[in-house]
Amino acid sequence: MQTKTKNAVMLGAGAAALWMAMKPENKEKLIGMATKAKEKIMPSKTDVVPVQKAGNPDPMDVEDNKMVSEGAMYGVNYYNENLQEQR
Repeated sequence: MQTKTKNAVMLGAGAAALWMAMKPENKEKLIGMATKAKEKIMPSKTDVVPVQKAGNPDPMDVEDNKMVSEGAMYGVNYYNENLQEQR
């Protein structure tokens, strides 16, 4: 689509939305249609799992295991340092 055609379509859609929003009963319908359109264009990302190997570590992945062990010790070290400062 050319830019002028896109602009005309968007202007028409905006004008139709304003005209529909003048009546309170149409406002609910307009909000529902806008929500459905937004969901089709930009689906929510709650269905996507961002981490592939969560909960299934590879015992042969040494670097990953090292990182996990360091992270596991962070809380213990933090607690020990704060406990020593209070004494």
